[in-house]
This record gives sequence, structure tokens and C-alpha cells, in this order.
Amino acid sequence: PDQRPAPMCCLFQKRMKRSMVRHHAPDVVKAYYQRYRSEAQTRPTALLLLELANQVDLSPALLARLIVECFLEEREASVASRHVLNNMLREPYSIPDLLLAKHVEQCTVNYCCYGPLVNCIKHAVGLEHEDLLRDELRERNLSFLELKTDLILTVDGHIVHWIESKASFGDEHSHHTYLNEQFWSYCNRFGPGLVIYWYGFVSELDCQRGRGILLRDGFPSDIVTLSRV
Repeated sequence: PDQRPAPMCCLFQKRMKRSMVRHHAPDVVKAYYQRYRSEAQTRPTALLLLELANQVDLSPALLARLIVECFLEEREASVASRHVLNNMLREPYSIPDLLLAKHVEQCTVNYCCYGPLVNCIKHAVGLEHEDLLRDELRERNLSFLELKTDLILTVDGHIVHWIESKASFGDEHSHHTYLNEQFWSYCNRFGPGLVIYWYGFVSELDCQRGRGILLRDGFPSDIVTLSRV
């Protein structure tokens, strides 16, 4: 397992979550929007949203979302639907203000932790590692279903009924989220299992083996196939 601290992107995301309430306060959002509109008139070619995001310590993609939401409310005199808002963030030039569209696109393209482009990359990487896991299972002639292995295995002397692939680094926050939202329910339904964090994990998190959750940073080479029950 990886002994390094969590990657900077993970740390930034946790900081953003802690400060989200402050950034979403109505008076703060209004101030951000008014500042953007004012500077868009005097410095239209500047990297306005990127500059503002850096100054207020907010993800550019999240700031772009707030600004587009304010723009739509001002234009339509009503709260924009999540569907419309998400579509405009994914396709900035669908925003009926070409200057704002350009600034939103700059936020989407130039930041590595949040935004539609990052989400697409994460999704693609996740699918790639799920395919890698399937290939590893097929190479060993292990039959499997999408939610669990169909055979009973042992890894490090621990019985494994299911394997979960995570194409990410296992930091404390994300791991505890996965425990509550996925892993414990898998244990309750299928029994003990294995989680593969392909990009490593904080070693102290591998502390639930006694309760049925084993962590690895790659497909194990020391598996033993047992009989079906």
C-alpha cells in the first residue's frame, strides 16, 4: 500500500467541501457575480473567473457553476433547473452570452479537480480499470458476475466473495464514504470481499480485515480458489 499522504487533488477537494457553505451564502454569490459582470466590461479578454477563483480559494469549475446559475436567474427571472445548468457547463457555448461562455470554458479546460471534463476522464479511467480487473479474472479462469465473484477465493488467508475496483487513491475521506455507501452493504449481502485501489491507499485504512474488507493496490497474485458452497 501507498505510504504517501493523499494526492493534492484529494486534499483540495476536502478543503472545498469544508468551505462550500461559505461560498454558497446568497450575499457572497451575489458579490462574486457582480464582480464578474463589472470586470467583464472593463477586462473582457482577461482570465476573469480563473483569477477570481484563485483569489477567493474556490474551484474554478464550482465558481463557474455559481456564476452561470446567477446569470440564468437574472436572465430568466427564475431558478434554473439542474438539467439546464449541467448542460451549459458541459457545453459552454450553449450559454446565451458568448463572453461568459468563453470564461466558463476556460474554467472547464484549465482545472484538474472538478468540472465536466474531469468527470469524463474519471469515468473513462474507472471503466478502463474495471476492464483490467475482468481480464485478470478471465486469465485465471475465474467465473464472475458484475457484483461479485462466482467462486470463493482466499487472499492473504482471507475469504473473498466479491471484488470492487477503484481507479483512485484511497484517502481517509473517500474510503469512509465508500464504506458507508457501498462496502458494508456488499459485506451484508455477499460476505467478505476485496477492494482494489489501483492508485494506492493510506495503509492505516486496511484495518477492517476482521470484519470482511481487505484492501489491495493491485490484483493479488497469491489467490487460492476454493470449492463452491
